[in-house]
Amino acid sequence: MKKLTVVQTLPALNAGGVERGTLEIGRALVAAGHRSIVISSGGRLVAQLEAEGSEHITLPVHRKTLSSLWQVGAFRHIIQDLQPDILHARSRVPAWIAWLAWRKLAPNQRPHFVTTVHGLYSVNFYSAIMTKGEKVIAVSHTVKDYILKNYPHCPAERIQVIYRGVSSQEFPYNYQPSATWLAQWQQDYPQLQGKTVLTLPGRITRWKGQREFIELIEQLVSKNYAVHGLIVGGAEAKKQAYLEELKQLIAAKNLSAHISLTGHRSDMREIFSQSHLTYSLSTDPEAFGRTALEALYIGTPVIGWNHGGVGETLSNCYPQGRVSFGDTDSLLAKTEQLLQSPERPQPTNALSLRLMCDSTLAIYQQLVG
Repeated sequence: MKKLTVVQTLPALNAGGVERGTLEIGRALVAAGHRSIVISSGGRLVAQLEAEGSEHITLPVHRKTLSSLWQVGAFRHIIQDLQPDILHARSRVPAWIAWLAWRKLAPNQRPHFVTTVHGLYSVNFYSAIMTKGEKVIAVSHTVKDYILKNYPHCPAERIQVIYRGVSSQEFPYNYQPSATWLAQWQQDYPQLQGKTVLTLPGRITRWKGQREFIELIEQLVSKNYAVHGLIVGGAEAKKQAYLEELKQLIAAKNLSAHISLTGHRSDMREIFSQSHLTYSLSTDPEAFGRTALEALYIGTPVIGWNHGGVGETLSNCYPQGRVSFGDTDSLLAKTEQLLQSPERPQPTNALSLRLMCDSTLAIYQQLVG
């Protein structure tokens, strides 16, 4: 196999599924003896990326403004210097910068251009850049269908579905946290003692289903279930008003003793292990829904709306957790059913990290011939 130089580009390396996937592919490239380079505006995951053997080049490719086009020339010079085999764009602004830099190169100097469609973006000219790859990776069949419906210029044979993957080493079945972590958790959240813990992971934004989750907890408490709800996720500066709205809703419903907002956490594996049920209640379909799969790998049941990528994940790994979208009566009934008769997911290697990495590296090798 040819030893490759692969450049991935994304807005920043802070937190999220795109960032995680970038690190995972970087790690797989290094393990296979390839050269892995990431171009982004930086972030807290750069140290981990570099520690795992990838290189990082800082360039402001994150701003959703026309001024970002000033980076095209700098990006082109980087590509000319590196002469990579593959240029892999994972988000719209850096994809535009990368593509505009790439298309001005002589055809015999261009790397192969790959894109990954990580989301169900608004349908417009701006988003269409994600369908310009020689290979277009869709993170679920939901995403593939979205591309085919909205961007008919992108031929089906150019699209390849590669589910995001989870590592059974990172999220082992029946995982138990360390005594130190448990002691700190119990100290930080004494209100969970003796309660059935229901967890909704996801950043604080209106479409992630926090209001529906709060209403579910209210119904369960009114029926005397000893439950405590955890809303796990951070709020960006522009979402602080919505965070305050959620806090006021919890207080107005007299649920302050029954629901906790944890803010951003980097220990989701441990939190899933201490949760009796996990939820995915996004009102907009998720392109994939990594947290649902992580919880299922641990062995924690997941209840979620049966649409988008989460519906696909549940169909593959835990079909009994599916609830018709928006059917709050069925959501309550499914929750009560699993509280009264717990039914854990079986151990699974479906949608594994290794399969995701192997499939992505195979695309790279196919393109270089």
